[in-house]
Amino acid sequence: MSFGATILDAEGLRLTPEEKALFRDTDPFGFILFARNIDSADQVRALCGDFREAVGRDCPVTIDQEGGRVQRLRAPLAREWLPPLDHARQAGAGAARAMYLRYRLIADELRALGIDSNCAPLADVALPQTHAFLRNRCYASQPEAVAEIARAVAQGLLDGGVLPVAKHLPGHGRATLDTHHELPVVGSDLPELKACDFAPFAALSDLPMGMSAHVVFAAVDDRPATLSPPVIRLIREGIGFDGLLMTDDISMKALSGSPAEIARDAIGAGCDVVLFCNAPLAERAAVAEAAGEMAAAAQARAERALAARQAPAALDIEAAEAELSGLMNGRDYDG
Repeated sequence: MSFGATILDAEGLRLTPEEKALFRDTDPFGFILFARNIDSADQVRALCGDFREAVGRDCPVTIDQEGGRVQRLRAPLAREWLPPLDHARQAGAGAARAMYLRYRLIADELRALGIDSNCAPLADVALPQTHAFLRNRCYASQPEAVAEIARAVAQGLLDGGVLPVAKHLPGHGRATLDTHHELPVVGSDLPELKACDFAPFAALSDLPMGMSAHVVFAAVDDRPATLSPPVIRLIREGIGFDGLLMTDDISMKALSGSPAEIARDAIGAGCDVVLFCNAPLAERAAVAEAAGEMAAAAQARAERALAARQAPAALDIEAAEAELSGLMNGRDYDG
């Protein structure tokens, strides 16, 4: 039997009986946590247990733990971090190693709480026009540097037993509007997009999971990437990404229509899984019904992604923190 083609969330700190029933009946592929779901370490572990008990399997539980502004876990449950772009720039030539260590430490924090996926790396290129909601979440302004650092971020997560989710395919850096509120349209031609925006994702095409962008690429289609069959084909065939492709949150205002309609259109366009957040139970049920079960190809990608979820490698936390501190302060590591 296939998984449900959704990733859903919870209203509070523990699942309600109604949420447990919905998740048991619709079997979402996985779940996502927000700040409202986080109180204490024991509570987070219990909520992750609720999710897995509801679906009867070791489903992935993900989170947005980029560090900086987008960081659901805060002190004292997790370290506080600079925005990614600031962190990478401060590390200079050691940026890739510094970001590897940063996300290896983040992975250790997540796994300790029962969380085994993270919506990172962000492989969008920071351009002069990149909207402020995204820009300092990027890693660099050159596609080669973005690819190198994003690969290090992904490896840090994988080494810590956490599934990375590359975002936002096929590239969000040229968007001048905040997709939480408006739909951006990118007018650049395909050669320019391939050389810059798409290039980091092509270099990361072997990663197990990715997230779509709610951005129109006018050179390809007049629909946002999440809902565009031509753009999804470009992601699959042009960029070469064959991992599990989840949508960005379909409740964002960049997309129009009812959540159920959007979910149906996203699956129809070629996305494998619909991410739907911050909605009443009835809307979550409608989206789960509209998305349905994963198609055979999506199920195969989901199983490959889950197989990439490994036990964490050993980590000397003190040594990792010391090396990272040295990189951030321009010192050679002598450990």
